[in-house]
Amino acid sequence: MALNTRLEMRQGQSLVITPQLQQAIKLLQLSNLELSEYLADEAAKNPLLDVDAHDDAPTPEAKENFEDVKIADGEHSSTAESALDVPAQDLYSDASPGDAAENGLLGGGGGLVDWSKAGSGRGGDSDDGFEDNRQREKTLAEHLGEQVTQVGFTPAERLIAAALIDLVDDWGYLRGDLAELAFKLGCDMAMIEGVLARCQGFEPTGVFARDIPECLGLQLKEQGRFDPAMQALVENLDLLARRDLNALKKACEVNEEDILEMIAEVRALSPKPGLAFGPAGDGAPITPDVFILETKNHGWHVELNTDTLPKVLVNQRYYAQISGKAKSETDKAFLSECLNSANWLVKSLDQRARTILKVASEIVRQQDAFFTEGVEKLRPLNLKTVADVIGMHESTVSRVTSNKYMATPRGVFEFKYFFTTAIASADGGESYSAETIRYKIKQLVEDEARPEDVLSDDRIVEILRETGVEIARRTVAKYREAMRIPSSVERKRMLRSVI
Repeated sequence: MALNTRLEMRQGQSLVITPQLQQAIKLLQLSNLELSEYLADEAAKNPLLDVDAHDDAPTPEAKENFEDVKIADGEHSSTAESALDVPAQDLYSDASPGDAAENGLLGGGGGLVDWSKAGSGRGGDSDDGFEDNRQREKTLAEHLGEQVTQVGFTPAERLIAAALIDLVDDWGYLRGDLAELAFKLGCDMAMIEGVLARCQGFEPTGVFARDIPECLGLQLKEQGRFDPAMQALVENLDLLARRDLNALKKACEVNEEDILEMIAEVRALSPKPGLAFGPAGDGAPITPDVFILETKNHGWHVELNTDTLPKVLVNQRYYAQISGKAKSETDKAFLSECLNSANWLVKSLDQRARTILKVASEIVRQQDAFFTEGVEKLRPLNLKTVADVIGMHESTVSRVTSNKYMATPRGVFEFKYFFTTAIASADGGESYSAETIRYKIKQLVEDEARPEDVLSDDRIVEILRETGVEIARRTVAKYREAMRIPSSVERKRMLRSVI
């Protein structure tokens, strides 16, 4: 077969993501703090870009970056009373660090452990080689957040778990008033304590404890060693700190050999489980990108956090000065490229701000019951619903909800926490959240007091359908396994053994 060359002309269409479009997509996924770093790099490469990191007073352009959401009639208020003056931090986390332990908590030098002066864990000394462990990339909050997604929490419980994680210090201890947290989130203490009990099963063991005895108790329970004698020991750590073995033996009702073995077991535990991960200061700080505030007419004011939003301008005066002096074609091409790049960046930033506001405003409209009544009123919501209302693609909404936070009167929450899948109603009414269905299944199982009360997956399906939930048996089994609930046969066996 002979080989030859020839020219051909073909016409076709193809979808190409230009560098400018790639940049716009990247900007959409960045938080405000990440955006500041990105713009600083761009300003270093582009002489026509002027980046002012943080202005003390809002500019006229910044004042336009807000939206008032009126839930009652869905209209937007044309005016804003004033800028939202809320600190860029967790609105419900005002727990003080507490007194850090000044003495060695891990008992160096072969002596007994001084557990009695253990404090909150904020800013304490790093003992016995823990300094190296603190340099790991993943923070404790990130590690705990990953575990939240693996547990069968309802949307309300997931929000509570996120709030509890924000109250955990670098050592892994829970700091803050749970009663105040329940008030902020609009739920009862029983719900807070229930979520906390499940969170205390997270790794590393001992996190979410409120004091040293509870931290050690959680670790001993996991090892199956939290008997009455060991419980008495961890409740009398002051005696252990004073090396009063006689008082300890009397309190624990054991002999000297047993008390020494128990002390050795306690010394092997970790009083600072959170130090296996990097401290919160080493990770990206959680700063809200959007503020939500209730207005006088019972609507909602949605505003970008301009305190962390850099101001970017194109220096047209400088361009006019140097463009006339450029003689070579290379210099002219460079200046033209810099001008186009700067203009496109400013346009992309404006589009980013408008998109974030649209998504945040729609989330507030969809979840207004949460803001007014509490976490138990969360509604099923998915990306497609928001995308259809604001006229954007699902992938765009997904990028906006990634790594973005909103400060609300009930706390600071990530956008994605307001989204959950829905299951259709059997009677064609309002759909149910998948997380709500998990909660219903868990409640049915918890009501099983006797072996004859144990419900099979088929029976659970029937009960749910009677309440209007259309669900398949395999879905019930999947949700049950995700919540680590044993099968009906295993549950019967467990109840028989208890009775």
